[in-house]
Amino acid sequence: MKTAKNIFRILTLILSINFITGCYEHFPLDQDLTRTQNTFLNQDSAKVQFPKIIKNKITVFAMVYTHCPDICPMTTHNMHLVEQKLPNDLKDKVKFVIISFDPNRDTPSVLKKFAEIRDYSFDKWTLLSGDEQNTKDVMLKFGIKAIPADSSYDADGELSYNVIHTDRISLIDQEGRLRSNYKGSTANLKMLLEDIKYLGN
Repeated sequence: MKTAKNIFRILTLILSINFITGCYEHFPLDQDLTRTQNTFLNQDSAKVQFPKIIKNKITVFAMVYTHCPDICPMTTHNMHLVEQKLPNDLKDKVKFVIISFDPNRDTPSVLKKFAEIRDYSFDKWTLLSGDEQNTKDVMLKFGIKAIPADSSYDADGELSYNVIHTDRISLIDQEGRLRSNYKGSTANLKMLLEDIKYLGN
């Protein structure tokens, strides 16, 4: 009986190791994002902590800015397509988060309007704007670069500029670990969906 129990324990340990190793082998990254928290305002101007707000959720994440003429709209559109293609058993397990790296222009109300125009559901989507330091901290965590360029003044005398930035969608697991990055504007949606399903099983 004692021998049978020992064999059972050994088999359980082996299966656990295989599961953990298999998970690590499937994804290129395993970066813990939870060691520090950053403060942002969501689209309703409520103060939240990131990544605390994504606890226990599979998260599809991107950093964009709403004045972007090309890459960002394609990135957020791809995220929306992923949401629409999720199987029913995963719909409540996945969250979509956007943080602006242009908080001076992307206030909570601007982000809310950006989401409403695109018909994003706020029970699945969270859009965040923060101060310069918190924004830079998250950019550093995700290896995102953003450099203002081509500045000018519009007819009302307001400063207008574009931003050269990293083109990326990131996948975060339920434990708050960054698992994979994809090119945001041209993401392989089939691969991203398969990776989400892998985490959800």
